[in-house]
Order: sequence, then C-alpha cells, then structure tokens
Amino acid sequence: MKTKSILFALVLSIGLLATSCNSNDENKGDTLAPLIGKWDIVKVGTNINGVETLADPPQNQSGCNHDFINLKIDNTLTSGDYSSAVSPCALATMSGTYSKGDSKLTIVLNGVTTTYDIVNLTLSELKLKQGNNISVYIR
Repeated sequence: MKTKSILFALVLSIGLLATSCNSNDENKGDTLAPLIGKWDIVKVGTNINGVETLADPPQNQSGCNHDFINLKIDNTLTSGDYSSAVSPCALATMSGTYSKGDSKLTIVLNGVTTTYDIVNLTLSELKLKQGNNISVYIR
C-alpha cells in the first residue's frame, strides 16, 4: 500500500510538472539557436502577399566570398563587403552594434538604426525581414 501511494504521488507530480512547462505566447518566436557568429548573405528578395521570391544577392561580387555580418558576444558587429571596384575581391568592413529581443534584430551601422523581424533562426540559417524585403544568411 505504501509503495502504491508513493508511486501515485510520483506520477501525479510528473504530470503536474509536465503541464506547467508548456510554452506560452510571450516566448513565441524565441529560439535557443545562437545568433552570435559570422553569417554570409546568400539570398535576398521579397515577400508580397505571402509569395516569397528569393535570388542571389546582387551585392555579392562574382568570384568573391559572400558579404557578411559577424555578430559578436558583446553586441558589437562587423559588416563585411567584398568589392572589386579598387582591387579584386577587396574586403571593406564597418563596425556597429546590434541587439535582439522579441524576435527582432536591431542593427546600428554608421549611426543608422535598422530593425528586422527574425523570420527563421537555426544553427545554420538566419532569415530576416524588413517590410517586404527578405535577407537569408548562412553560417
């Protein structure tokens, strides 16, 4: 009898714990995937009336590495742009800051603040949306 009581109490405790750990709307869109790291831009496009159209980014110079953002743990970032205007695949960088909250990423570069919706964040992909514009990055 004592064993059945203990077993019943254990099962009841586990059931209550499991139901109290469900997700809620305030965490909707949050993810455990880390945002920190170097992200290469691989697609850009639009989402108009739910129809997503993506293409290779025109800012990526043919034959060069992909342009990138490198988000660091101290909320600073480096934006990298490869250009062949002066010399083949020359890298120009800018420094800035970023913050993440409520499924949004805010980037400040050269005093200009831009806020993006985080559409997707996995270990290998970051998809950002601003208005109808979409940018897809990979690690």
